[in-house]
Amino acid sequence: MTTATARREAPRRFPFPSPGGQNLSLAGALVAVLALFGILNENFLSLSNLQVIAEATTITGLLAIVQTVVIICGGLDISVGSQAGVASVVSAMAFTSAGSNALVGIAAAAGVGVLVGMLNGLVIVYGRVNPTIATLAGLAAYKGLAQLLSDGRAQGYVLNDDVFVFLGRGSVAGLPVMVWILILTALAVHVLLTYTDIGRNLYAIGGNDTAARLAGIGINKYLVSVYALIGVVAALAGVLLTARTGSGQPVSGSEGLELKAITAAALGGAALKGGKGGIGGTLLAVALLGALENGLTVQGINSFWQNVAQGALLVVAVVIQQRRSGERPIGLPA
Repeated sequence: MTTATARREAPRRFPFPSPGGQNLSLAGALVAVLALFGILNENFLSLSNLQVIAEATTITGLLAIVQTVVIICGGLDISVGSQAGVASVVSAMAFTSAGSNALVGIAAAAGVGVLVGMLNGLVIVYGRVNPTIATLAGLAAYKGLAQLLSDGRAQGYVLNDDVFVFLGRGSVAGLPVMVWILILTALAVHVLLTYTDIGRNLYAIGGNDTAARLAGIGINKYLVSVYALIGVVAALAGVLLTARTGSGQPVSGSEGLELKAITAAALGGAALKGGKGGIGGTLLAVALLGALENGLTVQGINSFWQNVAQGALLVVAVVIQQRRSGERPIGLPA
């Protein structure tokens, strides 16, 4: 088979996942959760509370979107929450140092995001380190970096700046600006994955990296670029965290985001072995997690149970994937 033939065959061997059953199941679960908590509390389905849910899930949604991309190409990033924390601190500190210039703060956060994202990618690709181990190390290192930069305290105050106030608390056409940012990011990534050669190649890499390499796809370049993209979007999430809370947060607000992002991506249909996934399913999963978390809070249920629920949902998502794959369960006879 020639290289040209292999290129033509690659998209056919790694088809995009159909949005059918997976998304319908998620939509049904979301409706059920909304209905249940709506019955238990008459204020749960109020417009103001739904807006609270939407704003609260924006940062998780951004990280879940890029987590979906890296899972599709066979990787994983456990450090996204810590990256957002570093970006949050840097954005506030740069804002203060530049005489309350929001653009400087945002640019500094974006620059840091690119650097830490590329660092993850380079360690994984050229250091030949497993993505889980590499980004687990990044989780600890970036969290420590954020605490070192900030001395473990919230930094700066940005609510006297029109740009940060607009990002964190403004609205356009009745929707919070944060939600618009999530929607536009989701649309851009969806188009990238679905309608471009880049997206096809990412699915090919995750589906069968050997075949992708034989087809002439530069796997190393793609992987480093994907991790750099994660860094940029994590930086955006960090900026929004700063705008929403009013200061740079080294840990508070960003801790635990990696679990939420991975859970949402897995629930949304992203196969942890790569090659399958989509942005629509991820957004539905983010909405489901947000509604569940808010509903438990409204009902006054101990917040620790929210972590239990997230862990249980991640296990359920992986079990469903395993059953659908048809592979033999570990430890059981064929």
